Amino acid sequence: MATTKWSIDPTHSEIGFKVKHMMFTNVSGKFGTYDATITTEGNDFENAAIEFSGDIASIDTANADRDGHLRSADFFDAENNPKLTFKASSFKKVDDGDYELTGDLSIKGVSKSVKFPVEFSGIMTDPWGNTKVGLSIEGKINRKDWGLNWNSALETGGVLVGEEVKLNIELQFVKQA
Repeated sequence: MATTKWSIDPTHSEIGFKVKHMMFTNVSGKFGTYDATITTEGNDFENAAIEFSGDIASIDTANADRDGHLRSADFFDAENNPKLTFKASSFKKVDDGDYELTGDLSIKGVSKSVKFPVEFSGIMTDPWGNTKVGLSIEGKINRKDWGLNWNSALETGGVLVGEEVKLNIELQFVKQA
C-alpha cells in the first residue's frame, strides 16, 4: 500500500491551552506558529506516524506582558529552547471515531511520554478538491513535569499559576499529492 503524507492546514487548526490563574479562573492561550505532519498507509490512520513542533515565540495569551514572561527563562526559555515537539510512538484505534495517541512531548529540553484521547472526525473533500482529515485532542499535563516551575504564593493561600495545563487542540490536515 502507498504511503500518504498529510500536512497541517494552519488556517483551520488551533493549538490551545488553559491554565488556572489564582486557583479559580482559567487563562487561555494558543500557539500561533507550528507545524505537524502525519504519514499513513493509504487512508488508514491506525499506526500513523505523527510529528508536531510549536514555536515558543508564538505563544499568545492576549497579554503581551504575560506572553513575554512565558517565553522567559521562568517558563519556556524560548531563547535556549525555541520549540516544543511531539513525536508519536503509537496511534491506536479504540472504536469508529476514537483513537489513543501516545508519544514523547519535549519541552524545555525535557522529554516525557504522554497519552491523549483523539476524536477522529473523518476524511472529507473540500470544495476545491483537497482531501482533508480532522482530529480533536483534549488532554492534561502537569507543567512541572517539564521544568516549568515558576510560581508565586498568594496572600490568601494557594498559588498564582496552576500546575495542570488543559490542552484543546483542533487539527485539520490536507493530503499531499
